Amino acid sequence: MNATPYGPETVAVSQLRGVGAQISRRLAKLEVHSISDLLFHLPFRYEDRTRACPIGGLVVGSKTLVEGRVEIAEIMMRPRRTLVCRIGDGTGLLTLRFFYFNSAQKVRLGRGARIRCFGEVRAGFNGLEMIHPEYQPVPEAEIAEDLQVLTAVYRLTDGISQARMRRIVTQAIEWWKGTEGPSGLQDLLPAPLVESLGFPALETSLAMLHEPPAEMSVEQLSAWEHPAQHRLVCEELIAHYLSLSQARMQGRKKKARVFEETGVTVDRFLQALPFDLTGAQVRVIREAADDLCSGHPMMRLVHGDVGSGKTVVAACCSLSVLADGWQVALMAPTELLAEQHHSNFSQWLEPLGITVGFLSGNQPEKVRKETLKLIRSGSIGVVIGTHALFQQAVSFSKLGLVIIDEQHRFGVDQRLALRDKGQVDGYVPHQLVMTATPIPRTLAMLRFADLDVSVIDELPPGRKPVKTSVIPASRREEVIDRISAWIAGGRQAYWVCTLIEESDALQCEAAEKTAANLGKALSDIRVGLVHGRMPAMEKNAVMQSFKQHRFDLLVATTVIEVGVDVANADLMVIENPERLGLAQLHQLRGRVGRGAGKGFCLLMYQAPLSSLAKERLSMLRETTDGFRLAEKDLELRGPGDVMGTRQTGQNQFRLADLGRDRSLLELAVAAARRIQTEFPEYVQPLIQRWVGGAARYANV
Repeated sequence: MNATPYGPETVAVSQLRGVGAQISRRLAKLEVHSISDLLFHLPFRYEDRTRACPIGGLVVGSKTLVEGRVEIAEIMMRPRRTLVCRIGDGTGLLTLRFFYFNSAQKVRLGRGARIRCFGEVRAGFNGLEMIHPEYQPVPEAEIAEDLQVLTAVYRLTDGISQARMRRIVTQAIEWWKGTEGPSGLQDLLPAPLVESLGFPALETSLAMLHEPPAEMSVEQLSAWEHPAQHRLVCEELIAHYLSLSQARMQGRKKKARVFEETGVTVDRFLQALPFDLTGAQVRVIREAADDLCSGHPMMRLVHGDVGSGKTVVAACCSLSVLADGWQVALMAPTELLAEQHHSNFSQWLEPLGITVGFLSGNQPEKVRKETLKLIRSGSIGVVIGTHALFQQAVSFSKLGLVIIDEQHRFGVDQRLALRDKGQVDGYVPHQLVMTATPIPRTLAMLRFADLDVSVIDELPPGRKPVKTSVIPASRREEVIDRISAWIAGGRQAYWVCTLIEESDALQCEAAEKTAANLGKALSDIRVGLVHGRMPAMEKNAVMQSFKQHRFDLLVATTVIEVGVDVANADLMVIENPERLGLAQLHQLRGRVGRGAGKGFCLLMYQAPLSSLAKERLSMLRETTDGFRLAEKDLELRGPGDVMGTRQTGQNQFRLADLGRDRSLLELAVAAARRIQTEFPEYVQPLIQRWVGGAARYANV
């Protein structure tokens, strides 16, 4: 096949009638730049407007099409200026309310007018009503014809209504079918593959999904369960897998320095540790060592459960690079976590004669300049920091290994920016990325196709599982008494505040009030407070004070989810746990039980709990296996919560939803691998269509 895109793939949407510069800019916000993009901008749900329902048969809560004659139309001034119409069809009466209207609308909706309207049926003061329904007049001489297709509902942006989007899409379909231009949107799944998967052809799928026949099921389509939807979602998943696989293959073609394992240094490092490595840790270190001496850049993801020992694995992997006189950079998403890594690496590596430096955006200018100078000269072997590491002012002498912690909190561009700093004479640094979020196998197959994956699936011996209890907020006083007794025994505790609102300010306000109230209730206990809106230096100072036992109880928001390691703090209370996902609750719970004592976690919920919340909290109480919890979280809440991408915006698919479509993941990966081996000419066009992005049309 010809790998060059055809027809609608390369024709800008501005070629359609009524799509000028302003509308084009608005469509661009939806990643719609070409006619092809319009065709793949599928409805996310559907409405059945194919036939009118008798007013007497309306059900509250339903979205329904009705037809009737206006019997009353008047403007009411209380409680606000409102146009109120009452229509009837002989079976009943329905009130229509318009809070925003003009004089022309009032005329069109005058007494005696015959109209069709669509909206949600509500219970009003005087019977059933619709608020701001869509409507259209029906001329007296005409018989209102029933639609033959379901009505599509699209994702929109400011300045584009559903009606306008439908008109534009209809034009795109007509263009594609050849009524206004040549057709040529290619089916980029090989015919034998489409046949073996039982999918409909591309043309059939797109036509059906933009204009579904009236007899199709609204419920099936809105749940994305139709084979035509599966076909397009699967194509997108295939394209993303191919894109990542291609990136992996391109990376394998690059050269990297060969770093042979230095047995003496590793032995000294391991002998100095106050614990023995687990079998899983030893296996992962061996896998990374094989990468480091391969001559090609290591691109490996290490993921494991909370407390499985990823940091010490990263430190051990650094030794052969450092022994050869090269540098290691470790980037963490928060200053708190970066400082903790700096403390651990200094403790482990400085006795071996290795200098460990720290770099962050909040350092005093004098300290920062001196650190940058030492990095440039190569005097610092391991540089640990936050996003500051990939800024332009940072220049390495010889960067051999890049370690990224909690990798899903960084964008790909940030990772590459740090890697590019280490290019020397055509060689690129090795990369090791880590995450403490256990990743479901099906999700890892797709999201990390560009990386080799190592799993630390074993906890250190003697690490006791955290005992988790679920209690109602009505027992709050009992919990406070328990904390008092706990701290009297010389121990420390966390109290984690959460809010359903997304506002950081509201979360911090709640934490401040909680800290004040607990301080009053526990007057003989030292209470600290940390939240995300505090300046970094102040936040770090509080955390250090807690670690040094200057505070007995730390009240915090979920900012302590990662990067907090206080061995003496073995009790955690989490308020409103029903508002968090399993993965985040498990991460928080992992902050306790890190010392010699047994850890306890109290989940204090607000009654009544939904059935979904009960299921989640019950699962958390029953298991401390992060991988089982991650699979359940994927099922219940979707990939954004499992991967931490809900806030970082890295879950960028046009159609696919990795939670909803998880049953298609293995199918898509298998199909992508078949395309790579049997139909390689399809690889690049698929990537271009689904992953190529807006740059394709920048000059159109």
